[in-house]
Amino acid sequence: MAQRLDGKATANQIRERIAVEVQEFVTQTAVQPCLAAVLVGEDPASHVYVKNKETACRSVGIDSRLIRLPATVTQPELVAEIQRLNADAAVHGVLVQLPLPKHLDTQAVLDQVAPGKDVDCFHPENVGLMVQERPRFLPCTPHGVLQILQAYGLHTVGRHVVIVGRSEIVGKPMAALLSQKLGPCGSDYSNATVTLCHSRSTDLETQLRQADVVVAAIGQPQRIRGEQIKPGAVVIDVGINRTPAGLVGDVDYDSCAAVASAITPVPGGIGPLTVAMLLENTLRAARGMHHDYMTEK
Repeated sequence: MAQRLDGKATANQIRERIAVEVQEFVTQTAVQPCLAAVLVGEDPASHVYVKNKETACRSVGIDSRLIRLPATVTQPELVAEIQRLNADAAVHGVLVQLPLPKHLDTQAVLDQVAPGKDVDCFHPENVGLMVQERPRFLPCTPHGVLQILQAYGLHTVGRHVVIVGRSEIVGKPMAALLSQKLGPCGSDYSNATVTLCHSRSTDLETQLRQADVVVAAIGQPQRIRGEQIKPGAVVIDVGINRTPAGLVGDVDYDSCAAVASAITPVPGGIGPLTVAMLLENTLRAARGMHHDYMTEK
């Protein structure tokens, strides 16, 4: 039976460290880090995610603001709100909760967030820096995956990692981070041979059976089953799918746990780590802004 990788416990340890660092920053600068979230419309899941982020901010001493906008908001109105937050020196991190209503151009909206406040690491400038191994910020979910691998000593160096899903939020940045020489968590948790699978990949099962590590991020409930993975593989489930039976991942937990050596559950796996990495990015943003301010002075 696979080892259960406890993302909640790992995230709590990280949050304890961040809380100490936030207090040190406040003591040194008299500035409280602040995260502003922009929530458009009434999507129930988005409301839950934003509430969780507010609670997490409070737990480590980060101030949080919530800007609620109606689902009917226009593109210029939303852009104006983001630009207002960009200009507010008391706000260090800005995130736009996704998904946005269909009439809005998501990429154009995300591009409006100032790179120095882009704590989701969606801006092309920050993505470019991350790919070149000199990140300003790290994308929250992929960084969370690296954190749990490191917490349990699950090395990726020289191993074959198969990522299922090529999204800009998880799949692509995950592939970039795992194939780097040094990597954010050190060379033992990068230097992988990475295969990035997607909807046009042929014979996904063959790829999965060759994988030492599987990262599932496709948004399909319980798509990957135990008979598809190599015995002893590490299975990281990034999916969060709402079903009549409750929250499930992209992996069929029971069948995969019977074959894998280690596996993340849903819920309680990567989700809490994604939020913890958002807190870390917000503190990094505050430090970056304060450093710039001190330099200008």
